[in-house]
Amino acid sequence: MTGSAEFSRRHFLSGATALAGTALLAACTPGARAADVRTLQFWHLLSGGDGVTMSGLIDTANAAQNAYYVRPTVLSWGTPYYTKLAMAATGGRAPDLAIMHATRVAGYAPGGLLDPWDLDRLAELGVEESTFPAAIWEKGFQRDDLYSVALDAHPFILMYNTDICGAAGALDSDGQLMRPESPEEFLELCRAVTAESEGHGLSYGYLGDGAQMWRLFYTLYTQHGLEIELPEGGEADMDEDAAVESLTFMQQLLDDEIAAREADYATAVAEFATGRSGMFLTGVWELRTMQGEGLPFDAMTIPTLYGTPAVYADSHSFTLPHQSAPDPEARDLTYQFVADLLKGSLGWAEAGHIPAYLPVTESPEYAELMPQAHYADAAQDVRYDPAAWFTGSGSQFQVDFGGAVQNVLLSGADPAEAIARFRARMNQQLSIPNPADPEGTWGA
Repeated sequence: MTGSAEFSRRHFLSGATALAGTALLAACTPGARAADVRTLQFWHLLSGGDGVTMSGLIDTANAAQNAYYVRPTVLSWGTPYYTKLAMAATGGRAPDLAIMHATRVAGYAPGGLLDPWDLDRLAELGVEESTFPAAIWEKGFQRDDLYSVALDAHPFILMYNTDICGAAGALDSDGQLMRPESPEEFLELCRAVTAESEGHGLSYGYLGDGAQMWRLFYTLYTQHGLEIELPEGGEADMDEDAAVESLTFMQQLLDDEIAAREADYATAVAEFATGRSGMFLTGVWELRTMQGEGLPFDAMTIPTLYGTPAVYADSHSFTLPHQSAPDPEARDLTYQFVADLLKGSLGWAEAGHIPAYLPVTESPEYAELMPQAHYADAAQDVRYDPAAWFTGSGSQFQVDFGGAVQNVLLSGADPAEAIARFRARMNQQLSIPNPADPEGTWGA
């Protein structure tokens, strides 16, 4: 969902009829199965390697029992997906289950676009608070109800070339990158790695990519022990000193020696993938890319530079799009499928993501996955977007952040002025009612 005030509930309703004929289906072809097996409709936005991995997990779950058969529908990532999901929920065409980013749920639960999960039924299936990291489990709640169950955490991390970092004397006795504990120590580490790199010491692509700028900024900001609060109808609560300090540090990294001042995401991926840089700020989703290149690399949680362990992340989460009269059998089987997928999510870890289900990440099999096991601790320290109807992955909020701060990184503009622009934009968005709940009934 974008930040536009014109993107209203009326648009959701008017588009619902069209949705039935235009949802770009990419469903698996059903294999031989008994006639009484119940088909469940499952929408998700996972493509590329993630899509292939998810298809494998679904196939495994389908083959392991005879009660349900999950038929996935794959839709385009970002605004198209969230628009169609909203229209389906308002128009009576909702699937049994859908993947959402955890950060987008705050815009959907108000107004009844999602149904809450039954905590007792989940617990019967072995899915409960004790089986998730606290921050990830808590993120699923809106008020007192659970609206999303996380499949994973996909945090921003630091990958590094072990050959280059070894030559720079930056590895410890276990062969892992030393952990700086302050901005100054990190800059010193970067300069040592830069001296041994063909290109830059650090690859970080951000041009035209608000999400990339936001991921690093919010990691640094929350390491101050702070989070941005966005009270509905109020004003943004943000510590400007911490925000300016975080943005200034990003500016220091982009000095054309440590990291390129003019680099987009694809350029940064290519630089690290070809062995021309020693370190790479990226998401866990690039793990398979680097494994495919045969690089000598490892990965770690972004070092704690401001005192509080914290890292930006989001979660692919299971949600129940609203159905006015859900079929009890289909709903119960949906719970069973989610439990089955969570318990079988080791394969999802192989794609780089950190499974949210603790029995998987605490298993001996997971401990053998490298480099995944070296950044698994990030799941305990995740920080999500500030909760508001207009924030989250693929939202206009992250685009707006990029628009406010890009010139700070590109041309040395004043960080304080950029933060002031961003605050003004957040306050403007806070004055607009949630399009899913324009009458404010959720807050009544």
